[in-house]
Amino acid sequence: MNYCKYGTHRVIEPKGVLPQAAFKIDPTPKPFPNECLIEVDVLNIDSASFTQIKTACNHDEEKMKAMIMGIVKEQGKMQNPVTKSGGMLIGAVKEIGPEFHDQSLTPGTKIATLVSLSLTPLFIEEIISINLTNEQVKIKGQAILFDSGIYARIPEDLSEKLVLAALDVAGAPAQAIKLAKKDDHVLILGANGKSGILCAYQAKKVVGPKGKVIGLVRKEEQKQFLETLNIFDEIIIGDALNALDTYHKVSEVTNGNLCDLTINVVNIQNTEMSSILSTKDNGTVYFFSMATSFTKAALGAEGIGKDVNMIIGNGYTKDHAEITLNVMRESKVLHDLFLKRYN
Repeated sequence: MNYCKYGTHRVIEPKGVLPQAAFKIDPTPKPFPNECLIEVDVLNIDSASFTQIKTACNHDEEKMKAMIMGIVKEQGKMQNPVTKSGGMLIGAVKEIGPEFHDQSLTPGTKIATLVSLSLTPLFIEEIISINLTNEQVKIKGQAILFDSGIYARIPEDLSEKLVLAALDVAGAPAQAIKLAKKDDHVLILGANGKSGILCAYQAKKVVGPKGKVIGLVRKEEQKQFLETLNIFDEIIIGDALNALDTYHKVSEVTNGNLCDLTINVVNIQNTEMSSILSTKDNGTVYFFSMATSFTKAALGAEGIGKDVNMIIGNGYTKDHAEITLNVMRESKVLHDLFLKRYN
């Protein structure tokens, strides 16, 4: 049998596609020669997917367990059929195939996968508990990491669940460093979430004293909380679903200049135009949210004659895991915040 490093040998239907695009893959918890078998501790469902499941189940934990089990049983992976997104996991290496690229991994090594659950073969024996506030699902089960799969070893100096929460969105703050420039005005939609906070921290270091990091949140208490972190220059209360209102508020705090870079990490649909309208011509919009619609963003920008560079969030960028974990080491405020929220 030909064992593909991208895992196509696990695809059941439709044949000829990669595992992420497949409807169903083989989750048998026995590694092929080029695979790694993981004993899973916790799944971190991505925010857009978790929000959709929680809403559909009326915040009922037992109904959520049943829905997640149903998705995994049907597809062999945790890929939300509505958002098409997944999340990531932490667990311990159980077995390494003789052709797996990293033979230095040994059974018992704790790792966090840095590839989406939407392409990861997953076998769940039992869902033990769901934390409704931090998107983490404790399970008994196994997962397969393909030969092309990337991962991070759990460092000894940080809590495992804190690492999982941070690495789930590691691509966003690492990209923020690359995209933000000195003196830029940077807008973050969804500023109160973990990815929003991490992006703000990184952007603040880049833009410098003449730049400005602006956050958008829905509630006064969220604004008051973010003010305690001292990483935003301006915090706007508004609704990212209301594009014109967001545009006017951003225009006001930027003296009509709008933003050089907008980072969208909102976990609900229909926020594309708030991002695009708030960005100046030739500026950049980074859509990290898995709720983003390419069609709405592309045709919406065209419809208002807006010339902006639009980047679809890639969960991977070089050194993203180490960059994000270093934030937890650099900032005691953020370390303690993540420890409180996710431990």
